[in-house]
Amino acid sequence: MLRFFLVFLVLQGVLFTVELLRPVQRAVIIPFTEFLALASGWLIKLFDSQVVTYGVVIQSTANSFGVEIAAGCNGVEATIILVAAILAFPAPWKYKLIGIASGFLAIQGLNLVRIISLFYLGQWNMTAFEWAHLYVWQALIMLDALIVWLVWIRMMPERAAHAL
Repeated sequence: MLRFFLVFLVLQGVLFTVELLRPVQRAVIIPFTEFLALASGWLIKLFDSQVVTYGVVIQSTANSFGVEIAAGCNGVEATIILVAAILAFPAPWKYKLIGIASGFLAIQGLNLVRIISLFYLGQWNMTAFEWAHLYVWQALIMLDALIVWLVWIRMMPERAAHAL
């Protein structure tokens, strides 16, 4: 257990440091965040044609309200924590890769719901938007990462966990 915790902390430190490097921001994080805005805008346009996206911004053409997907709002941090937990856990690489891929999809799927809900919540009530943005969704995204990790551990075949 101590080994897991120490490896988990070191991996988080390394991954968060790499994420903050300017070349990684330019080549990976910013394009990924722009993709999230584009994907969110595309999903919104299925039901609401009065929306445009540019860069990391989603904006309503009806009332000019917009949301910017900033650092910390793209699900990258929750994904880093999940990846560190999966990599620190003693399991075969096959299961680690499955956990990382499925966890990434789960976190980003929920993050799309988060972005879209905040886009509409902000048009309705800014106080509710701020509260949901700062408290509710932050907790839910991190809880999603924890639940994915716990489900991943439970779904791993017992013999795979003991084979190490």
